[in-house]
Amino acid sequence: MEKTIDLHTHSYCSDGTFSPEGLVILAKKQGLRAIALTDHDTTDGLTLFREAGEKHGMETICGIEFAALWEHRHQPEIHIVGLGFSPNAPALASALTEIKESRDRRNEKMAAQLRAIGLPVTLEEVAKNAGGQIITRAHFANVLLQKHLVPDRAAAFSRYLSPGCPGYVAREFLTPKLCIDTIHAAGGVAVLAHPTLYGLEENGLRELCRELCGFGLDGIECFYSTYTPAQTKQILRLAEEFHLLPSGGSDFHGDNKPDIQLGRGKGNLSIPYSLWEALREKTQKNK
Repeated sequence: MEKTIDLHTHSYCSDGTFSPEGLVILAKKQGLRAIALTDHDTTDGLTLFREAGEKHGMETICGIEFAALWEHRHQPEIHIVGLGFSPNAPALASALTEIKESRDRRNEKMAAQLRAIGLPVTLEEVAKNAGGQIITRAHFANVLLQKHLVPDRAAAFSRYLSPGCPGYVAREFLTPKLCIDTIHAAGGVAVLAHPTLYGLEENGLRELCRELCGFGLDGIECFYSTYTPAQTKQILRLAEEFHLLPSGGSDFHGDNKPDIQLGRGKGNLSIPYSLWEALREKTQKNK
């Protein structure tokens, strides 16, 4: 029986709760043959991840999950996963610097806007709450709650931190083309993540795939925790139509998504190692 894998997971270096080594240990316990760490817009956990793979005898795959804005129709945020790249590639470092600088600008603006409406929140307080992790709106909400400026976290978002609210600042995004180009320049393959989550009808998904294929997209997630059987078939058809390699992953976040298991999703996943073999072969052509 072919061993299974998980090509979409997160550690506490972005918005998961497991350490990079903890992911490797869990993957080995669950009998996976290989696992990719695909934290959001960061490669900070990959060194520890690879070291843990060597220590525990688990094949580890360097990954990342980029967020991009598809400038079409209702402009959905889309995610592109990179797999099998060199984490030390200059092109990757340049993109990550751009992302960090844009994130820093956004956080500074959000803190300033909250203070402008009389809420005493400093970026230093938010960074302390984040504990070295990437700062998100959730950390702003935590500080507002800790300072008794809102009754609960939901109120922090509904009153101050959601689009249209006085403390909200829109994210700056990389373009899909830059995400794909960066992954290729680092020697990896670019995979469209969870395409069913973008609120697009089938024709919209087809249009998205067509445009991304023009930029060199390599694969698409055909197997994912939230897919229904009908959605899996739909994405497999798109993969065949656009000659995209199938990929798959649980999008495991640990306690932040407690209903999703590593490698198994909601009990609906069994992703064969052969998918990674085909993607890995494509990385050789991209190097």
